[in-house]
Amino acid sequence: MTVEQNDLTIRPITGPDELDLFCRLPYLLNEELADDLAAGRRRPGWMWFALQGDRLLARAAWWSQAGDDTPFLLDVLDIDDAIADRGRRVDLGERLLRAAMAEVVPADAAPPNYIRMVPPDWREAEAARRPVEDRMNALERTGARLFVERLRLEWRPGTPIPEPTGRLTFRPVRDTEELLSLMTRVLDGTLDAHSRSDLTRMPAREAAVRHYEDELARYRSPQGWWRIATLPDGDPVGFVTPGRNDYNPVIGYLAVLPEHRGNGYIDDILAEGTRVLSTQEDVRRIRASTDLENVPMANAFKRAGWINFEHSINMTWT
Repeated sequence: MTVEQNDLTIRPITGPDELDLFCRLPYLLNEELADDLAAGRRRPGWMWFALQGDRLLARAAWWSQAGDDTPFLLDVLDIDDAIADRGRRVDLGERLLRAAMAEVVPADAAPPNYIRMVPPDWREAEAARRPVEDRMNALERTGARLFVERLRLEWRPGTPIPEPTGRLTFRPVRDTEELLSLMTRVLDGTLDAHSRSDLTRMPAREAAVRHYEDELARYRSPQGWWRIATLPDGDPVGFVTPGRNDYNPVIGYLAVLPEHRGNGYIDDILAEGTRVLSTQEDVRRIRASTDLENVPMANAFKRAGWINFEHSINMTWT
């Protein structure tokens, strides 16, 4: 579909041959787009732009797991900052989104959530704050709202990993049912915004199963890397699921059971998960994320020397 509005053309890209045009607006995901298209994580019909002649004014793109028929995330939305009028920039973003969403999002479905990586200090400087706010304003005009802001964290080789304290023993996960049982238990009192939202719509067990199937089960790494943390008598304290997604080694899930919180065990469990990944070949970095408001988890990563290299803005239409 092509939408002509005055001298503005809004349409999806025709294919990989238009990636150079699509990438004229800078963003860190640009370097991943070609591989995502080839792997089926993106489709040309999910990558839209607004053109004035051959000038790229705005763009939007959705992402999914390879093989999925519908997009899972809106993770690219850019508007040319050279457009001096902020009102025009926001209008342009809204027009692009409405045209693209009418074709990309099924009529009976809520739009996929929006995620955008931003500098950790984006609020502090006008030059960084203005583009973030313009994108958010355009999204809000289509009915989106801020859901959560998350810290994106990174461990880098050379960062010391604390030695085991001896307080906990670590063993592999016995089977899927053991992990699902623990995932269900840790949802009691969780500070994670996504988990808390899930619990308003489904039982804890169902939320755990969905999290497992949508993320952990899709890792490209062996489940033998996952660790259960126990007291010396074998009583489980928590768990960690170090793994590799399509892009990086990650600490996918890190948790302490409710009855054991407040004892500092999170530090031991994070160190074990980091240790598992750091011993694998060709590890240039390890990634993780947590909610800005999940202060205990954020502090655990900070104590362990992880760097908060950026934030992510999460918005939703639900």
